[in-house]
Amino acid sequence: MCGLCGEIRFDDQPVDAATVARMARVLHPRGPDDGGLVVRGRVALGHRRLSIIDLSARGEQPMVDSTLGLTLVFNGCLYNHQDLRRALEAEGYRFFSASDTEVVLKAYHAWGTACFERFNGMFAVAIHERDSGRVILARDRFGIKPLYWATADDGALLFASSLPALVASGRVDRSLDPVALQFYMSFHAVVPAPRTILAGVRKLPPATCRVIEPDGTSTDRTYWRLDFTRSAEDEARPEAEWQDLVLDSLRAAVRRRLIADVPVGVLLSGGLDSSLIVGLLAEHGHAAIETFSIGFSAANGEKGDEFQYSDLIAAHFGTRHHKIFIPEDEMLDALPGAIAAMAEPMVSYDVVAFYMLSREVSKHVKVVLSGQGADEIFAGYHWYPPLVDSTDPVGTYAKRFFDRDHATLATHLNPAWQVKTDEARAFVEAHFAQPGAPDPVDKALRLDSTIMLVDDPVKRVDNMTMAHGLEARVPFLDHTLAELAARVPARHKLAQGGKGVLKEVGRRVIPAAVIDREKGYFPVPALKYIEGSRLDFVRDALSSQAARTRGLFRPDYLDRLMANPRDAITPLRGSELWQAGLLELWLQAQGI
Repeated sequence: MCGLCGEIRFDDQPVDAATVARMARVLHPRGPDDGGLVVRGRVALGHRRLSIIDLSARGEQPMVDSTLGLTLVFNGCLYNHQDLRRALEAEGYRFFSASDTEVVLKAYHAWGTACFERFNGMFAVAIHERDSGRVILARDRFGIKPLYWATADDGALLFASSLPALVASGRVDRSLDPVALQFYMSFHAVVPAPRTILAGVRKLPPATCRVIEPDGTSTDRTYWRLDFTRSAEDEARPEAEWQDLVLDSLRAAVRRRLIADVPVGVLLSGGLDSSLIVGLLAEHGHAAIETFSIGFSAANGEKGDEFQYSDLIAAHFGTRHHKIFIPEDEMLDALPGAIAAMAEPMVSYDVVAFYMLSREVSKHVKVVLSGQGADEIFAGYHWYPPLVDSTDPVGTYAKRFFDRDHATLATHLNPAWQVKTDEARAFVEAHFAQPGAPDPVDKALRLDSTIMLVDDPVKRVDNMTMAHGLEARVPFLDHTLAELAARVPARHKLAQGGKGVLKEVGRRVIPAAVIDREKGYFPVPALKYIEGSRLDFVRDALSSQAARTRGLFRPDYLDRLMANPRDAITPLRGSELWQAGLLELWLQAQGI
């Protein structure tokens, strides 16, 4: 797990190594162990390293293989790198390190861009071919590892593991994208690739390989899609058989993610997903597993922790459990750091929970497993059941997931920032209309697992863990498990209030008390019910000179929010005031 950046020029001018160095400094928290910079004529590659596999200097990056004529920077982990290494050795390749980075380099030389289809893992990578001058950018199937890019004011191409790194280059357009703003305010802060909130910065979509020629032309190829079509055999398969298949696949996914030359822990919320990971680790023979839970102060009668359940799992499996309680004043003190660590503005309350939890976890381990992805893969959200008999799937989905409709948004944003067409809803309509997901529930699952998940939960975990040099791995996003889950008929996933097939798998591994409970999450009620010092914090941001000059929101809308923030709650139980304030706080943190 690391941070990468670079510059590519398409003229006769040399690259600006100082620009790449500035971007790399911003990426330092992602890779505090080491760093490097390589300049090859019109291409410069920078890297910050978090040493997880092959801790020696042989794994340093940028990695150069002069014999093959390749230079590479890599962020992520290949869980099947040992199998790939054996296959490459059988083809005559010889290795100078034990790192998965070198496997990526030689796999590309052996198989070209088809190599990415062979990888099981999370990754963002940039490869420079010395002889052809091409540069290849690629990202993993679920976009677990980020990759942003921008065209500089002088025509050069810049790329980096975070948007703030590109902003720090000082060479990109930092104006806001009105369409992205509409997505942020409507699609629960999800801005799908390639857009970002900034007009001049874009992100490579997941499961995409981009080949950039020396003249600046480029071609993109999507090398993987999640397919929800099923065979007659799948439709008829007994539920018990699906449970067996899911359990076997999940066991393999967890086992793959234990590959590391450093200790591995678990973020234990006390819910089904993270508890299952702990149970499977224990089943695999791991003793004294390091587990970590976090809780916050209650607000408005809403509890701020789920220690009752995480304690139960920790006691049942005898883990080395770390229970972290964060008082309100400490949470408020940590907010600026959490906001600054966001690659893009993220409105979910649990961002600060992951930020503070990661800070503590990083004192004990360098790798953690997390339960993200299970709800999107196995249908755990409340908006899936209403889709079963819906005659208007897009409308049904939007009613439950969107923060506000297009007409309402027009009363919240100033006219200069409004977009006439409802781009967010049109995006959902187009995605639902694509082949490969005939059932309405499957349409929503595909959208959520390949779009929403990428730019909300997955990005949240990556940004907050990497802010403290901590690598997070997500077993539920093993692509072989996701492909299997997509074949499971929706009725089996929707059973028992959602995630039915996964709950039955859980009964074989963990105590039922954790399964038969109301769905939970990382609760931070103080950011849902904004009052006192938290209200002052948000009010100061939204009434600042920077906010007034920007003029995103109608003054009467902000006045209503400030007067009564408790009543302005979105369908997904989010605070409208926090959504508006967080955006302004993020823009100010980035100097926009």
